Amino acid sequence: MTERTYETIRVEREAKAGRIRLDRPDVHNAFNSQMIGELRAALADLGEDESIRVVVLSGTGKSFCSGADLNWMREIIRFSYEQNLAESLELAEWLHELSTLPKPTVARVNGAAIGGGVGFLSACDIVVASTDAVFGLSEVKIGLVPACIAPYVLRRTGEGQARRYFLTGERLDARRALEIGLVNIVAEPEKLDETVDGLVGRLISSGPAALAACKELLRKVPGMDIAAVKRFTAEMIAGLRVGPEGQEGMAAFLEKRKPKWSK
Repeated sequence: MTERTYETIRVEREAKAGRIRLDRPDVHNAFNSQMIGELRAALADLGEDESIRVVVLSGTGKSFCSGADLNWMREIIRFSYEQNLAESLELAEWLHELSTLPKPTVARVNGAAIGGGVGFLSACDIVVASTDAVFGLSEVKIGLVPACIAPYVLRRTGEGQARRYFLTGERLDARRALEIGLVNIVAEPEKLDETVDGLVGRLISSGPAALAACKELLRKVPGMDIAAVKRFTAEMIAGLRVGPEGQEGMAAFLEKRKPKWSK
């Protein structure tokens, strides 16, 4: 596979993990249309790479992502409705692709995550945040709303908490973010990488097909009626049991050895 070159992000492959870093530290990793395009391309490449089992999203420097880039906002303020719609759909597609990637995704939140940055982490499966991180959904302060990111934030925090923070635009520290479910794990800055790497190791030790099926289960089951969910879940587990990964996993368990995918 030919490696792409990027201007706004960095991509690394290491020990079965693909690591994407937002790489605009001079503007606190604010995103623009170029970054969104590069993020989509990088994620597609990592998704197709069978050697990559987990994707980690992080930021370079002191911040995770400070939201939309000011220079980009100076451009889009002059855009037509159609142009704004096209830009917004690109953001919506990136968030959907991140959320539905068949591989586990981990957000390593090393610093501030504001506006769209909260959406980036919310679309990941597991969020590990530094105790130094701060969070904010401040769109209402400039007459906007957290629209494209809303489905992912709502899924994490529930409607009650989202109502408060969508409407007030107030900031949260990492402990409060943990309390409301926006974040899964909080670590001291010097322990952040150790915590993320430990989590990546645990994910890699699981069957890749099983992890992809788990993500499908989580995505589809909440919207199903009971008749459909019974059939869907029964068919899923039956298929996994007779499939090569399930057969290997069960055999390894019974033989008290590690399955082949964990080596």
